[in-house]
Amino acid sequence: MKPILPLITLLCASAWVNAAPLVEVETTLGNFVIDLDSELAPISSENFLSYVEDGSYEGTIFHRVIKDFMAQGGGFDDSMNQLPTQAPIKNEASNGLKNLTATVAMARTNNPDSATRQFFINYKDNYFLDHTFTNPGYAVFGKVVDGFDVIQKMATVPTGSYGPFSDVPTEQIVIKKMTVLAE
Repeated sequence: MKPILPLITLLCASAWVNAAPLVEVETTLGNFVIDLDSELAPISSENFLSYVEDGSYEGTIFHRVIKDFMAQGGGFDDSMNQLPTQAPIKNEASNGLKNLTATVAMARTNNPDSATRQFFINYKDNYFLDHTFTNPGYAVFGKVVDGFDVIQKMATVPTGSYGPFSDVPTEQIVIKKMTVLAE
């Protein structure tokens, strides 16, 4: 009879290798943690991690916050200058993940395959953002698993207009740092 220990070791090692990355986001309002779904949203997760790992989210702001809808950030500095991006990615909204409360999704233009660095966090179940036969949807790639109260606090900050932008927090919410906690 062959020992089963090597098989158990292999299975445990495999589970560790495939563990979903956790990313801690430090903001001027507090910290929260995002659990990425690299299995169902590999392109979006890898794209997000590339910006985390190169440090380019640091100093960006949540530039659009709409109470009872979502908080969007990652694409503008504190002077509302749009930041450089990598190439746009393929929309993965058909991955089965839904735009539910506390989920994190890629922001994009009207072109479904235009997401780059901006992301948003859903305040509630936003089913109208999900992929359907007639709607390309917005790709969910993670979920806030700790610190959702910080996201909710963002919705209490008054918003206004800044140039052509609306729903801009009047007190800037700055991303100070993002750190990969586990992979």
